[in-house]
Amino acid sequence: MENETSSNGGISQKQRPSWDEYFMTMCDLVAQRSTCQRRQVGAVLVRDRHIIATGYNGAPTGLPHCLDVGCLREDLGIPSGERHEMCIGVHAEQNCLIQAALHGSSPAGATLYCTHQPCNLCAKMLVNAQIVRIVFRGDYPDPLTGKIIGQAGIKLERFEDRSRE
Repeated sequence: MENETSSNGGISQKQRPSWDEYFMTMCDLVAQRSTCQRRQVGAVLVRDRHIIATGYNGAPTGLPHCLDVGCLREDLGIPSGERHEMCIGVHAEQNCLIQAALHGSSPAGATLYCTHQPCNLCAKMLVNAQIVRIVFRGDYPDPLTGKIIGQAGIKLERFEDRSRE
């Protein structure tokens, strides 16, 4: 296949993704590591267009994965978004913050990209971590999240993916 030339004489190139598209695509890749039976969530923590940390939802390090031993919440019929204390999993957003801490990177002033809107537990952690912007794609059944994030003055933005239209 030959390269096409643009009207200015240069070689035309595929349109590059925006930064939000780029980091949201990375969230999708990170989510593939999830070990949750119900929802695969990926998160990427970014400051100044550089990745600080990534995280996905799953059992704590060294513990059996739900994919291997089953899901207690599923077995008990607990709806999504309720009774978080009945889940062994660590959320993707929490794992992002933990990874940043373990590797000596402050999350203050960063943007969190996530495949889903954070739950209220993660929202409170993100407020205290001084996250300034959250970009998400999918909804999460937790109406308290928007209130917490709004009161904290964090920008909460639903990502509209042009490539999925």
